[in-house]
Amino acid sequence: MARLPAVSPPPARHGLARVLSKLGICSRTEAAGWIAAGRVTVEGRVVRDAEFPVVRGRQRIAIDGVEVTAGERVHLMLNKPRGLVTSARDERDRDTVYRCFDGAGLPWIAPVGRLDKASEGLLLFSNDPEWAARITDPETGPHKTYHVQVDRIPDPSSLARLLAGVVDDGESLRAHSVELLRQGEKNAWLEIVLDEGRNRQIRRLLAASDLGVLRLIRVSIGRLVLGELPKGQWRRLSPEEVAALSPPEPAQERR
Repeated sequence: MARLPAVSPPPARHGLARVLSKLGICSRTEAAGWIAAGRVTVEGRVVRDAEFPVVRGRQRIAIDGVEVTAGERVHLMLNKPRGLVTSARDERDRDTVYRCFDGAGLPWIAPVGRLDKASEGLLLFSNDPEWAARITDPETGPHKTYHVQVDRIPDPSSLARLLAGVVDDGESLRAHSVELLRQGEKNAWLEIVLDEGRNRQIRRLLAASDLGVLRLIRVSIGRLVLGELPKGQWRRLSPEEVAALSPPEPAQERR
């Protein structure tokens, strides 16, 4: 019996705003605004629907008449100072982390994960959405290490509770590992490693053990260490650091 030729699946189509964000030139929200304003064309025709289906790499997309292609992929790390909001814009007009990039001439970049306003330390940025998604994946992303100053000397039962986990506001929270780094007369420093990322996870975990946070510094993500990078300064990651943080998926597993 003759074997039928293999039939290739049709190319995947995605919403126009999503495709623009995947090209690394803007956020999906910003793309949707450009589309609604009539600034985006597909094959020369103005499209105002952010969900208009297109095949990435197969159709000509232009913004303000200029054809767009995937730009240079940027991956960098910042030593976030305390007091800055991890956001491109803040509705309360507070200073954001983007102040640290003023005058740098960088393309559009987005935070890879978050640090709250009162936290400091290692924060990643990129215009590579697939890379960022692998890092922030709660199941497969790299572990994140924090040095945390707490407002009293924790007893062994408090540390054990951080490892056992608590339920807060319906969420199960726990630390992957906890180590007492040093202690003074009234406070102590802990090293806490997380293997998942939930909103204000460390602060909520410590509050459940009646421990208040005086300082919270992220010192590493996977094998990438903050090191001696000065506060408020940033640097690009090397290709080796990019690959080590988030290896690309095997070709047969890509969708």
